[in-house]
Amino acid sequence: MRLAIYSDFSYRRHEGRVYAEQAFVIFLLGLEELVERLVFVGRLDPHALPWHFPLPFSVEYEPLAHYPRLDDPLRVLAALGGSMRSFWQVLDGVDTVWLFGPNPVAIVFAVLAKLRRRRVVLGVRQEYRSYVSNRHPNRPLLRVGALLLEAAFRLLGHSCQVIVVGPRLAEQYAGAKHLLAIGVTLVGESDLIADADSAASSGEKLAVLSVGRLDNEKNPLLLADVLVCLGGGDGGGGERDDREGDSDKAGWHLTICGEGPLAEPLRERLHARGVENRADLRGFVPAGPALYEIYRHSDFLLHTSLTEGVPQVLFEAFAAGLPVVATDVGAVAETVQDAALLVPPSDPEACADALRRLADDLGLRRRLIEAGLRIVRDHTREAQCRRVVEFIDPDRRVAH
Repeated sequence: MRLAIYSDFSYRRHEGRVYAEQAFVIFLLGLEELVERLVFVGRLDPHALPWHFPLPFSVEYEPLAHYPRLDDPLRVLAALGGSMRSFWQVLDGVDTVWLFGPNPVAIVFAVLAKLRRRRVVLGVRQEYRSYVSNRHPNRPLLRVGALLLEAAFRLLGHSCQVIVVGPRLAEQYAGAKHLLAIGVTLVGESDLIADADSAASSGEKLAVLSVGRLDNEKNPLLLADVLVCLGGGDGGGGERDDREGDSDKAGWHLTICGEGPLAEPLRERLHARGVENRADLRGFVPAGPALYEIYRHSDFLLHTSLTEGVPQVLFEAFAAGLPVVATDVGAVAETVQDAALLVPPSDPEACADALRRLADDLGLRRRLIEAGLRIVRDHTREAQCRRVVEFIDPDRRVAH
């Protein structure tokens, strides 16, 4: 299979190397050894600075004309002609395209690929209308546009293979010609702890971890309110007490890994609520040994998003033996099953109550860790990439 992948995120070139904007590319790179040729297609950001996710030199990249954002339709339209020409050339050397949307560029590319009789696979990572509503709450026309794009993508799916992230999206795209639901994770088979007995902990304070981009849809400002609700300790942390029922006496500490436009507002919110001495903003920590070390020396993962597909941080937490508290949005409930405690979005008291419950119940913590490990063993990057390749080309069987 010679595969081209398009998604609406940007790339950059710096000193002869290509860098991707989003960690999702790490998952896609898991396909490299399973296909004959892999080509990434996407906007080329004019800033010649590196990003966090370098592409290996063995993977090809085809640049498209740049536009800052999809919510600027005039700029998108201005770039579309050049992008179509570039994509038409890409089609000369591939037999399959995987196009992520819904977005207008992906729809145009699907039409071009069908004209060239290439296999077209659509990809959907999250509930688009919900994503746009949370990201642009004061732009009703964008919400209408998102509704129309989603309808067009579903209609296109009637004649294409469709790969979605999570069971909730699978329900929405049930009319697809052929449908596969996957879980996107950056966790490799070698990253899993052996069993619940191998789970580590902070050893001192009750350490809560949050990992994710600091954007509106991730709702990071709620973290400050959760810390206030947790209370406990002397404000500086205190010493951890592992006895059941003592969470109110222990100190709570929050580590936040991520970057984004709400980083400074979050810092200000923590200060205003008087809990900045119990929070540590680490900034961006790349997926890999450094991040997994932070997971393994935390006690709980707290995930506060307002909208999601299937957040890969849940799989990272499961792999590290970390009990999870997550908001019940998107496909989170279907994904975690009985491996996490779910809370309503934007409810700091519910988050704090769930964390206290985990701190006070060693048996519950162990059950969640064991359930999480069962789930993540079937959702490693290797396992999901094999499923993708075998779905796209049913005659192909990938060795495990």
